Amino acid sequence: MHPFEINRRLYETYENLEEVKHYYGILAIYGLARTAVESEDEQLKQKVRAILNRFPDQIDHPTYNFPSYRIGGIARAYANLSGLMPESAALVREYADELMTAPRDPDGIVKNPHRPAENLVWIDCAMAACCYLAIAGKTFNHPAYFNEGIQQGLKMYNLFRDPDNGLLHQAKNFNGPGRLSEDHWSRGNGWGFIALTELLHYLPVDFPGRSDVVDAFRRHAVAMLPFQTRRGMWRQEIPLQYSYEESSGTALILYGYGIGLRLGLLEPFYFRPAFEKGIRGLLSVAINPDFSTENSCPGCLCPGEGDEKGTVKAYVTLKLPYRNEHHSFGPIMLALVEAYKNGMTDLPAPGRNPGIQ
Repeated sequence: MHPFEINRRLYETYENLEEVKHYYGILAIYGLARTAVESEDEQLKQKVRAILNRFPDQIDHPTYNFPSYRIGGIARAYANLSGLMPESAALVREYADELMTAPRDPDGIVKNPHRPAENLVWIDCAMAACCYLAIAGKTFNHPAYFNEGIQQGLKMYNLFRDPDNGLLHQAKNFNGPGRLSEDHWSRGNGWGFIALTELLHYLPVDFPGRSDVVDAFRRHAVAMLPFQTRRGMWRQEIPLQYSYEESSGTALILYGYGIGLRLGLLEPFYFRPAFEKGIRGLLSVAINPDFSTENSCPGCLCPGEGDEKGTVKAYVTLKLPYRNEHHSFGPIMLALVEAYKNGMTDLPAPGRNPGIQ
């Protein structure tokens, strides 16, 4: 089955469940836009335009941590860059400039704007900040956007990296002043990885500071590799062998591996087999024959209460996956775009146990 057909069916499942918005919905729209551009499918391109034209005025918006979500965030920025929506340039620039002055903690990391005194920072913000600034920097050839994206990505990577295993924690100050959450959460590691990935995807090869991003990207890729399961997945708590295999984090990691392989940043001998096994794992574990999804962790930000807040136990026991969890769709779609870009154009149908050893 062609990965683009799988993506089309995944998005149809998602849009039939709920209004597609917020960061997880925008990531799915980005995946659909990437699919439309790579496939050169004019009908799908028109669908992407119609979806994004509903932003901001026809969407029932929640309260956002990042105002760019109101216009479709990275999906809108990519649609502008790729020529799907060239008329969006002024809007994309406006929200890139807003992000440049968004609230930051004393170390300069973007923070929760609704509780500024607590300096709440978390790795999820790397996706929101770095990916948007990388695309805007590419669009407008604007070094300041690139520089800030690099700073945000590296500062968060260095803050949350566990020196004992190279994996990332999710959050700081949510479970007490100065404290990091104790997790090595699958999607959190994916958020950090996609931030570095998209910076490398869009940065000019000779841009100052790119080498530091390459170094962090490679270190993180290597750190995650030994924890891939027999079925090609990564677990909710990545190092914990009794934790469930989690699909959204797995897909984000695979997306980064795919781009890293294409850009020549990852050693094919080690990472190509892992990438292909992971794609097969997603088809077997994360996608059902009817294109519903499985094994994605629900919204998760330093879970738990009292002494258990931010502990590994809270991440594993309080955040159990369910069918069609809305964080699942975008990461899986992006991973499948990279499957196509890496030559995997004829995939087994989802949910058919495709060659798991």
